[in-house]
Amino acid sequence: MNAVPVAAPTRLVDVTVDGTTVKVAEGTTVLQACRGAGCDDIPTLCYGDTLTPKNACRVCMVEVEGSRTLVPSCSRKVEAGMVVHTDTERVQHSRKMVLEFLGSSTDLSVAPHVADWNEQYAVDVDRYGPDRRTKAQPVKRDNELYVRDYEKCILCYKCVDACGEQWQNTFAIAVAGRGFDSHIAAEYDAELPDSACVYCGNCIAVCPTGALMFTSEHDMRADGSWDESRQTETDTICPYCGVGCQLTLHVQDNSIVKVTSPSDHSVTHGNLCIKGRFGFQHVQNH
Repeated sequence: MNAVPVAAPTRLVDVTVDGTTVKVAEGTTVLQACRGAGCDDIPTLCYGDTLTPKNACRVCMVEVEGSRTLVPSCSRKVEAGMVVHTDTERVQHSRKMVLEFLGSSTDLSVAPHVADWNEQYAVDVDRYGPDRRTKAQPVKRDNELYVRDYEKCILCYKCVDACGEQWQNTFAIAVAGRGFDSHIAAEYDAELPDSACVYCGNCIAVCPTGALMFTSEHDMRADGSWDESRQTETDTICPYCGVGCQLTLHVQDNSIVKVTSPSDHSVTHGNLCIKGRFGFQHVQNH
């Protein structure tokens, strides 16, 4: 009989989080260990559970005993005997400062949880004055499916990764410019309709701030009719082909307003094609 290869057992290590010691698998991130220890209040913006962490936003910083600097919990791997503090004065000051930096240069008004974090850390978004470098950019509307509002972009690179080798492999999105001129753009800074974009909308799915948004959602927010408290979510299977992608239909006033997919679904991992994500208008055409 042919031998069946068996993976080496995963080594468990002890990690102490805010005084609580937990056993976690070697290779686990500090953020995962903290959540496993019941600490669910570490803020994250650029973190996505289906993407490789980029350490871009820096709001998830925690204090590790023996480390000279604070460490990004989303990407730092645990070590045996590591002692982590998630809510020290130093950590609180760092999060306050980062949120003020982000809030002073971008519009985070629709980013989930940011308003709560601003209150929790006593953030003053006007601390650095009214002139915000990335503010006052016109919304880019060059297709009927989604809009790009770069006033809200924090350069987390999640859309670049989702469009690139980590998921879609279309490579339609890149970072253009250098330094303060860095910005998200279609390849070679081309117009979106002239790019390789296939309009799958997977970039929208991972955007944490609303810089990329369904046209339907954007327009409803603009006219004041968007109300998540009146919306229901219904899971179903995409009808367009036999792959079996799971859809979550967001419905308000008996109309589908947007479509998402669960990041933990074994088929989609949060990703869809253009039909699955945007092909819902025929359902409500009368």
